[in-house]
Amino acid sequence: MDRLCCFGASYSQLVGGRSSSSSGRGKNHNGLIKYGFSLIKGRANHPMEDYHVAKFVQIQEHELGLFAIYDGHLGDAVPSYLQKHLFSNILKEEEFWVDPNRSISKAYERTDQAILSHSPDLGRGGSTAVTAILINGQRLWVANVGDSRAVLSRGGQAIQMTTDHEPNTERGSIEHRGGFVSNMPGDVPRVNGQLAVSRAFGDKSLKSHLRSDPDVRDDNIDNNTDILILASDGLWKVVSNQEAVDIGRGIKDPMKAAKQLTAEALKRDSKDDISCVVVRFRW
Repeated sequence: MDRLCCFGASYSQLVGGRSSSSSGRGKNHNGLIKYGFSLIKGRANHPMEDYHVAKFVQIQEHELGLFAIYDGHLGDAVPSYLQKHLFSNILKEEEFWVDPNRSISKAYERTDQAILSHSPDLGRGGSTAVTAILINGQRLWVANVGDSRAVLSRGGQAIQMTTDHEPNTERGSIEHRGGFVSNMPGDVPRVNGQLAVSRAFGDKSLKSHLRSDPDVRDDNIDNNTDILILASDGLWKVVSNQEAVDIGRGIKDPMKAAKQLTAEALKRDSKDDISCVVVRFRW
């Protein structure tokens, strides 16, 4: 496969989450598709654990937009690993151009196996993931594991492109694998009383009860498509899909839109880290 070439970026597109906040913007080759991102540390007393990817690359005759949010827990080693390797692993799949769905699913699983095999170095933590691959500005492939979410706006209407993988909704799978779901008063449902998502990368101690296979969805980008928003649950816990779309559509600069969304979530006392990527189509 040809070497990846990046363009249209005004900030390093592989920034990970050690600083308290970061933001940036970029665009595709012809400037018709623009993106911006913003990451803010939440109020929890631990280092920043959210990472992102936002960039356009050229592979052979294809232009790919690569966008992702990786929301880590119990440390930042796993989301940092995903930031460096997940997209590369997807694009290395020989069938990617003929069967993106299968290739994305295989790469997610293989990446998780690699993380588990490196657990002495990466630690006991894990990460959710939501990834979006935009092919030639026309076809969008979205995948996710966990509760980081992608929302598309078409004609101003919010369309959730991902499925939140929550313990209560996947209780049957967890119990079939020998685990249990706790529902303690005042707390969210958790796998074995620990993890608030039913699918994740890493988490070796819980892996026998968790899944890491993604839900994958594709869609066409047409003239009615406005924006795409990817964000961690630090945003979605306090901002609805439609409200996020309304805020994003109302701000021309996608970086300013991403910053407004993360600032709004922080103002509403989101204790989690908050990360957001906004992609704007043909303003």
